[in-house]
Amino acid sequence: MEIKNRETAYDGYFKIYKLTVEQEGQTFTREQFDRGDAVAALVYDSEQNKYILAKQFRVGSETELVEVVAGMVDEGEEPEQSIEREIEEETGYKVDKLKHLHTFYSSPGGTTERVMLYYAEVSHQHQDGGGNGHENEHIEIIRLSPEELDQLQSPDAKTIIAQQWVKLQKR
Repeated sequence: MEIKNRETAYDGYFKIYKLTVEQEGQTFTREQFDRGDAVAALVYDSEQNKYILAKQFRVGSETELVEVVAGMVDEGEEPEQSIEREIEEETGYKVDKLKHLHTFYSSPGGTTERVMLYYAEVSHQHQDGGGNGHENEHIEIIRLSPEELDQLQSPDAKTIIAQQWVKLQKR
């Protein structure tokens, strides 16, 4: 498969490209949702023995979701800087320890979004968190015991991957 042409179909909060693709002598079009790179972290408060998640409304699901802390990699930032910034904005904690777990595509059939998932340990909340008002974020901090995290039924892929990582650590 080869991309022969790329046109901008939409350029707003996100971008959508119209691609002309050639495969085995056939030419056809596909749309590509350019989401950019994202970061996410399973945050663990080592003092309270609690996992810290975020509850917020998500446009894609049209519901409130309880999920691991997440956000976009801003231009000029390294992913580690982005996730540390997101953790501080959303939860009010500074990161003590950061470990990269996985990098994956959220839905490679139509979107460019690549998610870098981390495990972050924190120990001191120095501000309220709750997200950035200027980004219209209204985030509720959710603290879960290890047992509660294990029982959480989430439809969010990055949260499910983080839960499975925790389960694998117990082996």
